[in-house]
Amino acid sequence: MVYCRPYRPEGKGKLERWHRTFRNQFLSELDAARIKDLSDLNARLWSWIETVYHRTAHGGLAGQSPLARYQQDLVRIRTLGERAARLDALFYHRLTRKVRKDGTVSYCGARFEVPYELSGCCVRLVVDPHSGQALGVEDEEGKSLGAVTPLDALANVHRRRRQPQPPQEPSPKNIDNEVELSYREYYGHAGEES
Repeated sequence: MVYCRPYRPEGKGKLERWHRTFRNQFLSELDAARIKDLSDLNARLWSWIETVYHRTAHGGLAGQSPLARYQQDLVRIRTLGERAARLDALFYHRLTRKVRKDGTVSYCGARFEVPYELSGCCVRLVVDPHSGQALGVEDEEGKSLGAVTPLDALANVHRRRRQPQPPQEPSPKNIDNEVELSYREYYGHAGEES
């Protein structure tokens, strides 16, 4: 909220004039008995603004109506075009988080799953401040690293996880490993070399 400095009335002139016009033209003619609720009052106010206030000539605008004065400057107004679709994304919050070993990050007491390969890394969590939802993760340059999903602890309770195995050296051809044994069993090549 912006306040005017004390004893500087020129900063409040337009607002004070609006209040006077509002009281003299709108409130004085308003029939309170016809108002049902707040939305009805708002509808009457907006219809008065659009049909009366914006179309009446104002002395402060050299005799022009606010609508006519606004339309004069339309050629100078730049449209957002394609940027309008990305406008919300510009105001997303980005919070630095360290990804836990289980591939999750936390935000506002909730945990979110991120791509597992980011475990142990620091990432920027992209959050919509209005809805409070986490949307994705980015690196320091703003490049997307993937989406986030809310952690469903109940769905993951029975998930079997294996410890990552250290890389093994290739086995000699004459020693059978699990892959070779399962291949032979599935395809019925027991004891055959290919």
